[in-house]
Amino acid sequence: MTEQISIAWQWRAFADLSPADLYAVMQQRQDVFILEQTCLYPDLDGLDQEAHHLLGWRVADGRRQLVAYLRCLAPGAKYTEMSLGRILTTGAARGSGMGRELVARGIAHAERQHPGHRIRIGAQQRLERFYNEFGFVTLSAPYDEDGIMHIDMLR
Repeated sequence: MTEQISIAWQWRAFADLSPADLYAVMQQRQDVFILEQTCLYPDLDGLDQEAHHLLGWRVADGRRQLVAYLRCLAPGAKYTEMSLGRILTTGAARGSGMGRELVARGIAHAERQHPGHRIRIGAQQRLERFYNEFGFVTLSAPYDEDGIMHIDMLR
């Protein structure tokens, strides 16, 4: 049985991220996308400064641990549409349903920030069904991005 994890969620603009919070974000993005997925790619792409960041913190024994994260970009920042990206849950959080809550919160925030705009994602192909559950529709044939098959999806 999967342990229920209690999470403290927070949205932050880049300028409002503390140095410790920014470090936790960069560390988890590196751990999941570069080390765990053995994918060398330029994570620091110049878009973080324009993004709103959703951080999911697990608090236990008085310590915070970042276990879920995504960034939300306004229309025109990366795509014509707004976008969600760098979506991750750590190994400690997987299987808890937290990924679904993370994406649902990201979509809700994006729609509040930019009503009437669609959301585009560049998703790992293996997660296509997961994103279909949120109303994302596949737009592209699979393509290799940094050694991992991706697809473009739109909601």
